[in-house]
Amino acid sequence: MIRLFAGLPVPEDVIDRLEPLQTGLDGARWRERHHFHITLGYFGDVHEPEAEELDAAIGDIPARQFDLEIEGVGWFGRKEPGLAYATVKRSPALEALAQAVRKTATRLGIAPDAKPFRPHITLAYLNNVPLEPVRAWSERWQVFHAGPWTADRFHLYESIGLDGKKSVYDAVAEYPLG
Repeated sequence: MIRLFAGLPVPEDVIDRLEPLQTGLDGARWRERHHFHITLGYFGDVHEPEAEELDAAIGDIPARQFDLEIEGVGWFGRKEPGLAYATVKRSPALEALAQAVRKTATRLGIAPDAKPFRPHITLAYLNNVPLEPVRAWSERWQVFHAGPWTADRFHLYESIGLDGKKSVYDAVAEYPLG
């Protein structure tokens, strides 16, 4: 079994702009720059034959290049924040690609994460970080803006767990956008 997700890479110049946001939250586990991506669909643990089918099928998704940009920040978890992120501005092209990736997986019998699609770039995982400091952090960076940049490809990533360490994300397939 391999743990898979589809995502859009984030360009280095945008990552350079995001890294200064990673401060001011005691207890946050800040993500490293090589973890930054925009998840289109999370598939979890998949058997290798199904992974090969998924690779072939999402490679056939017809999609054009489109622009992306970041507008502000946020967090998931109403009373107990679990994740801090940079907000990726929604667009019809982004929504359509995410929907196509998820529908393709479902058609193959691979159940994508059931959570609604909320485009974001994870900046930190939060564990026992009180709500008030997260609100203050969010207010500080709410006017943050980066981009636009052109999404010209997306990847199928494998998430490889390492004993006692953060996971490594390996782009196992690349799909150009027309």
